[in-house]
Amino acid sequence: MKLSEIGEFGFIERFAHRFEDLITPPAMGIGDDCAIFPANELYDYVFTTDMLVEDIHFIRSKISPFNLGHKALTVNISDIAAMGAKPVGSFLSIAIPANVEVEYLDELMEGYHQLSQRFHIPLMGGDTTRSPEKLIINISVIGRIGKNQSRLRSMACAGDIIAVTGFLGDSATGLKVLLENHKTSWLTDYFVQCHNRPNAAVEEGIWLGEQNGVHAMMDISDGIASDLKHILKASGKAAIIETDKLPISGQLIEYAEAKRLNIIQLATSGGEDYQLLVTIKDSEFDSIANAFKKRFNKPLYPIGQIEEGKPQISYFNNGEPTSEPGSGFNHFV
Repeated sequence: MKLSEIGEFGFIERFAHRFEDLITPPAMGIGDDCAIFPANELYDYVFTTDMLVEDIHFIRSKISPFNLGHKALTVNISDIAAMGAKPVGSFLSIAIPANVEVEYLDELMEGYHQLSQRFHIPLMGGDTTRSPEKLIINISVIGRIGKNQSRLRSMACAGDIIAVTGFLGDSATGLKVLLENHKTSWLTDYFVQCHNRPNAAVEEGIWLGEQNGVHAMMDISDGIASDLKHILKASGKAAIIETDKLPISGQLIEYAEAKRLNIIQLATSGGEDYQLLVTIKDSEFDSIANAFKKRFNKPLYPIGQIEEGKPQISYFNNGEPTSEPGSGFNHFV
């Protein structure tokens, strides 16, 4: 059997259960954006780790070292945000090829430092080693949250409104621009910036985690077509997504029309938006959305609803059933 036949999560499922008896509740391990460790009567700690491999997660010639350092930390603190937690420390391990200059690493660490400074996240340690060919960056981040307040993938309830915190598809368009060498313009610069220097919704995640009507939450790294399925599987629920309600930037609408791009596929399956995907109790959605807009000066976008049923997504466009636009990113396919 090849890994491409079962994918990343199929591989994880083959071994995760073997370690369940080694976890002492209320600690939680594999299966959510972060692992959870109880700290004391007031707090829990959440832990995440992520790896970026050259030519898989980034192309060194198409991203500045500053932006690479910034993005590498962003993708990790985004997981912390998805739990509703505050990031409090990071660890960096990096495998470095011989052809990487010290000045390149200085700039990479400056990008890492500036984002760390913004959220007051100290670099606590890590490891460095030599790589035979590719640059590899592995980061772990620790977060802190009130006791039993983590927002888990398993918390979605039938009737919940499914919402996202920002535009979808801009990052995927940026990757398309880079890979296909689109002619440079102010629009392509915008998309490349979205892809190479994303922003984690840290403040939004902490705020949403404090709202009683907020149930499940995770960050959008592989696209909602993939990420929402993780919530559905963990919660034992189904969902409908209304593609006409997906939040699309004016820039993407303009560029997709000129280039004849499939906006819905980019928005659902492109990934690396690092917005938050959240389910909210129906009766409380309006008040939470209004407070969110007042607090962050931007909408909380409703895109569908959680339903009873098998863990699958049904897509609708203007009230009519439509085909699945894509499956989301999979490392091994």
